[in-house]
Amino acid sequence: MLLLILLPYLFLELYFSLSVGEDIGFLWSVIWIVATFFIGMGLLKNTHITLMKNMQSVSLGKLNAQSFHDASLSYFVGAMLLIIPGVFSDFLGVMALLYTMFLQLGGTIPFIKNKNNIKKSNQQGETDVIDVEIIEYDTDRNIKP
Repeated sequence: MLLLILLPYLFLELYFSLSVGEDIGFLWSVIWIVATFFIGMGLLKNTHITLMKNMQSVSLGKLNAQSFHDASLSYFVGAMLLIIPGVFSDFLGVMALLYTMFLQLGGTIPFIKNKNNIKKSNQQGETDVIDVEIIEYDTDRNIKP
């Protein structure tokens, strides 16, 4: 199963790396690989800062738990993909980091199915009922029921 996913990835990585390396040259390819490695390591080193900012966004109500999870995971995956040498992994890493920025800026992907269910349940009115019990004390006779 892993081989079915890994094999196309390796072919795409090899194809794009050779194509870009042919266009920009060997020296610039090496500079690219070293630069993205250091960028990925820097991002990985500052993961705790990003996690703290995401937690602060959750406490302020800007992110929900799912968005917090997605933003944190995509940041980590993006940093790891930048460390892996190759053009395709760098592209995937940048896409993951852009998704993290999208979530941190308040972007959400709406679920239309869930919105329709919420509207239907509010129209029925059954979810708005609060069941309470009121106990009154007779203050004149100091008798508790």
